[in-house]
Parts: sequence; structure tokens; C-alpha cells
Amino acid sequence: MKHRIVVLGAGYAGAFAAGNLARRLSPADTEITVVNAVPEFVERMRLHQLASGQDLAFRKLADVFAGTGVRLRLARVTGIDPERRTVAVTGEDGDGELSYDTLLYALGSSVAHHGVPGVSEYAFDVAGWSSARRLRERLAGLGEGGTVLIVGEGLTGIETATEFAESRPDLSVALAARGELGARLSTKARRHLLQAFDRLGITVHEHTGIEAVGPTGAITADGRSIPADVTVWSAGFAVHPVAAASGLEVTETGQIVVDRTMRSLSHPDVYAAGDSAYAIGENGRPLPMSCASAGYTNMQATAAIIARLTGREVPSIGLKYHGNHISLGRQDAIFQMVDGDVRSKSWYLGGRTAARLKSGILTGSGWSIAHPTFGMPKRRRRLATAPHQDGVRTAA
Repeated sequence: MKHRIVVLGAGYAGAFAAGNLARRLSPADTEITVVNAVPEFVERMRLHQLASGQDLAFRKLADVFAGTGVRLRLARVTGIDPERRTVAVTGEDGDGELSYDTLLYALGSSVAHHGVPGVSEYAFDVAGWSSARRLRERLAGLGEGGTVLIVGEGLTGIETATEFAESRPDLSVALAARGELGARLSTKARRHLLQAFDRLGITVHEHTGIEAVGPTGAITADGRSIPADVTVWSAGFAVHPVAAASGLEVTETGQIVVDRTMRSLSHPDVYAAGDSAYAIGENGRPLPMSCASAGYTNMQATAAIIARLTGREVPSIGLKYHGNHISLGRQDAIFQMVDGDVRSKSWYLGGRTAARLKSGILTGSGWSIAHPTFGMPKRRRRLATAPHQDGVRTAA
């Protein structure tokens, strides 16, 4: 009987991991199934562009995995039973159940409402395909002089505000920041950021917490009202609740607690990658939710799965967070390096060069997903026929 590998989620972590597993494991011994709720590979780092009205074509997962041997199941995950090694799903074909021998959990994250009244009813977000499309339609209906309020000073909030202001100069764009805008950037990089906001005419409300959202704007912690035709919530992300409900060991945030190889501490048949994993980086701190972290954790998870199934030592993939790359529209960006303690270095790259670098990263990420197996090799690894001891070595 073939070893059944089920990958939950086909985002940056899951799609690449599934292709890598198919490329390196023999189909004579393994059966790989990917479960995803939508038929497209959603380039999450471009969703603010989609919402702003730009025309983007996302790849069909059926085309991505064509010829790889990877099975695609379009469905939502509704439950996991790690004792029985099953996953409950629901989709166009109705409810179903998938059995697995190894599970790679990469369901990612969605917008975090933080219990703020009115967010779920009145706010928009760019955290998912359907929500970004909904926001796109709403913005398209705004005429000249319409007002948009972005809540959140993180990377998503900054990129969304600048993208909207550049793409729709007829709108009035504002951003509400709980602290100082760009506080974690170096002095020069923050100056660049503030100049970009000034150039684009974005109003910034610093030290402004939002306590409620309504149909015509937001209410601040000190009781002030910020009027807005559209409020976009970008104040953090939350992981899918199904992991916590399944009995897997998770953190208070619902992320799966994993060891250095991305293996669940409570259930060794389960691995996690991307935003779903509570992974400790080489600096001793949890990796932040980001595309870069998705890349490192999915490479470590797939390397560990392959090594353990084929009787080899498990390589150790570097888990370092190198910095932040922030788009400021299509013609400007900031690339801010950080040190081992995640403090911004004094050096940064900005302007068109940084924008071209960011564009290249996005293009490269898209290409790697579109070619998940990088061309199938003639010889792939067979599974070990006997138990083996897990070992860890440092990859060359």
C-alpha cells in the first residue's frame, strides 16, 4: 500500500511543498493529495494590488499540478482526527474524508478581528481571495472624493494604503496606526516611508487605536470619529481554528507547536509550515507570519518528511529572518535588513531599485509555484522498508 501524504492548503508553503515532495519521492511508494478551498493559487502578496483595481491573473492549481502526479481536492477542511489519521472536508462534491499516513498542515491565516465591534460586519480586508475581490468591487463603486481608512500600521497596512493612493489618486486615503508609523524601521528608512506617504497624500493618524467600526467610519479609543466610506482592516492575522479543535498541541494563537524539523510535538505524523506553524528561528524567537517564513518552514518540513520516509538523516534548513521588503506602490519600495535580534540595521535600500527587487521576488515566487517540480527527475527516492533512527545534521 502506498504511503499517503496529504497537504492542507496550496498557498506559498503548501503548493511548493507538494511539488517538492512529488519531485523527490517515488510515485511507486507515495500518493500525494493537496486540499485547497479555491481553484487558483492565490498570490497573497499581490492581493492589495487586486483590490486596488489592477488586473492580475492567478494560476489555476489544476494547471500547476498537471503532470506531477499530485492529486488536487478542491474543498474546505472542516476537521482533523489525528488519532484516526483522517481529514474531514466539504466541497462541491459534498462532504468527504481523506486518510493520511503523513499530514502537512499549511492552511495559512486570515484577518484577525481581535473582537473589535463592527469589524466582521462593516470592514473589508486583503487577507484572502474572496475578501480582496469584495473590496475591489466596493472601491470600484466609489467616485471622486471617496474616503478610505486603513487600520493597521504593519506591512500589509502600509502596502495597502500606498497601493490605493497611487492607483486611485481620486480617493482620500488615511491610515490609523496604534503607534508610530514605521517605528521598527531604521531612521533613514522611516524617513523614506513618511516621505512616500506625504508624496501620495495619505493622512496618518498615529497613536490611534480603533475600538469600533461602523458603516460610515471608525471610532477611536478616545472617542473620536474617523469618517470613511470604506474601512480596511489590516491589524494582524489569525490562523485557522481547525488545528486547535483537532487536539493537536497549539499555542494560544492556535499555531501548531513544532520541533526544529516542523514536526508536531504532540503528533509525529503531522507537520506544519507557513503561518500555521509555531516555529522557533535561529535567534530563539518565533518566526513571524510572512512569505519568507513560509519558504523556510516548508523547505524544512519537506526535507524532514523525505528524509524520514527514505531512511536518511534529516537536514537542518536555516531559519533566519533577514528583513522586511515593503512595497510603496509600483514605483517605490523599502528593503530593510534586520540583525539577529530582529532589530533594523542602519542600512536600507529604497526607491525604484527596491521596487524592482520586490517585483523580482514576487515574479520568482510565482514562477516556482507554476513549476512546482522544476521538471520531474528520472530517478526519485524509494521509501525505506525498515524503521530507522531520526538524525539531524547541518545541510552543506
